[in-house]
Amino acid sequence: MKAEEARRLKELEIENQRLKRVVADQAVDIAILMEANSYLGKHRAPRAGGAS
Repeated sequence: MKAEEARRLKELEIENQRLKRVVADQAVDIAILMEANSYLGKHRAPRAGGAS
């Protein structure tokens, strides 16, 4: 493997690690939002005023 190819491979590996962290962070964010949505849906009081 040439030095240039090895350098490019290392760059791609670093970028891949960064993107994996981004995906993991987004998965955590989605899980938190889904849990919050579930909680709010079950514990929210009905709105006053009725239909207009």
